Amino acid sequence: MGKNEEIFEKLRQAVILGETEECAKVTQDAIDAGIDPMKVLTEGMSKAMETVGEKFENKEYFLPEMLLSAEAMYAGLELLLPLLKADETEVKEKIVLGVVEGDIHDIGKNIVKAMLTSAGYEVIDLGVDVPASEFVQKASEEEVGVIAMSTMMTPTLMSIKDVEEQLAKKGLKGKVKTIIGGGTVTEQWKSRIGSDAFGKDASDAVDKVKLLIEEIKTAVKLMEKKRKESTRKK
Repeated sequence: MGKNEEIFEKLRQAVILGETEECAKVTQDAIDAGIDPMKVLTEGMSKAMETVGEKFENKEYFLPEMLLSAEAMYAGLELLLPLLKADETEVKEKIVLGVVEGDIHDIGKNIVKAMLTSAGYEVIDLGVDVPASEFVQKASEEEVGVIAMSTMMTPTLMSIKDVEEQLAKKGLKGKVKTIIGGGTVTEQWKSRIGSDAFGKDASDAVDKVKLLIEEIKTAVKLMEKKRKESTRKK
């Protein structure tokens, strides 16, 4: 086991066991060792929270243990976030992010936020328990290309559907792309309600967002090309 992997393993254990001070210490050790902050996030914290999620599903962990792990992760994430900032000279796309109405589980959302920020996107974080109308209103006001929604609870799956329906009513469906994720969300649910993408985990979500942004850029270029052709014919 190499030095980096030893640090990642210590970090994973600190998060899984909910050891806040240890998580902060090991994160700082990783930073001091010059390890890529994104690797610290993906190989350490994200993998640890995947394990915590599995333990929660298998009833090995309950809400108190899950909250302790989240608190430990946030202690490390606080040290990483300033280092994950993208080059300020880059042109950033805006993304609206939030946990849908009826759910307050924000662990996955916060990991995705950190990874999207490091990838160069401007993330407008609406927080938790976000009404469908707020997602749609903010997307319209800020002229964003993507809405990213999550939930960990089965009853709140309908809240995602509400967002899709309100986008359609406002004439924004297709203009604004949507990606959904979380413990109870599936590819089948995405297809059923008409979302544009499903992220099975934080890394996959970021990859899917990049694809959605590229789709939007391609569509805009195509529309601009048709507009110019139409102008020339006149």
